[in-house]
Amino acid sequence: MDADFSHDPADVPRLLAALESSADFVIGSRHVKGGSIPAEWSVWRKLNSAGGNWVARYVAGLSGIRDCTAGFRAIRTEILRRIDFTTLRVKGYAFQVALLHEAVTLGAIVSEVPVHFVDRKKGQSKLGLRDIIEFIVNAWWIRMRTAQTFIRFAFVGISGTIVNLGVFTVLLHGGMNKFVASPLAIEISIVWNFLFNNYWTFSSRKTKDRAHIKGLKFNVVSLAALAISFATFTVLSLLFPNYPPQLQQLAGIVPATLINYFLNSYWTFRSDPVLGQSGKQHARS
Repeated sequence: MDADFSHDPADVPRLLAALESSADFVIGSRHVKGGSIPAEWSVWRKLNSAGGNWVARYVAGLSGIRDCTAGFRAIRTEILRRIDFTTLRVKGYAFQVALLHEAVTLGAIVSEVPVHFVDRKKGQSKLGLRDIIEFIVNAWWIRMRTAQTFIRFAFVGISGTIVNLGVFTVLLHGGMNKFVASPLAIEISIVWNFLFNNYWTFSSRKTKDRAHIKGLKFNVVSLAALAISFATFTVLSLLFPNYPPQLQQLAGIVPATLINYFLNSYWTFRSDPVLGQSGKQHARS
């Protein structure tokens, strides 16, 4: 915790109580319901705090945690003993996120307890430009080091593309109109992608939804992707009618794949959000 009373020592028992309730890593959170930051903070400081958390959540992959940069924490020693600190590669402010990510990777149960953060009465912040740069670089380093999920998703996407184009070609040879064959081929590839993503790509994520709920969410995302893909296919078919329809179909797959990954990663297969006072569960990157 901070030594300048920005963190209230009276909150320590609440953090320890969360540890006693089976959490492994407890955060005194400013950004869950019941928590707060000083109202007198400047716009720059608020943006800096929000930006740091955004980078930690969506670049480093800690999307289920609301306050990734908080320094008020209670951590089980057995989790700390399992972390090789020499691999964190950080010296400054970025340590907060690097440590949290390592704990989450090890399967730590993370809980956020709301706290009221107050500004220091004396002294100045030690956070400088060098710390901010290190923070951003480290977040990207974490993302690259833990890119296995994206690589798997990309592999599934490539296989789905082959299925898509293969089915599309078969339907065309069977005499089906290309404007009917296109969405059918896309839908078949969507089912293919869901099965592989659910049971392979995101299999390690602990989600609260059962398979049929995830399937429903995946279908909603897929409908959006289908609309984008089919719209792209239609526009290109009208603009370039003499080009092979397979190329137009392939061009439509690209934006649909990006939409699919973002929405499915952060919605369909998202790890259970970390609960503040009402519960706890595994938070995974």
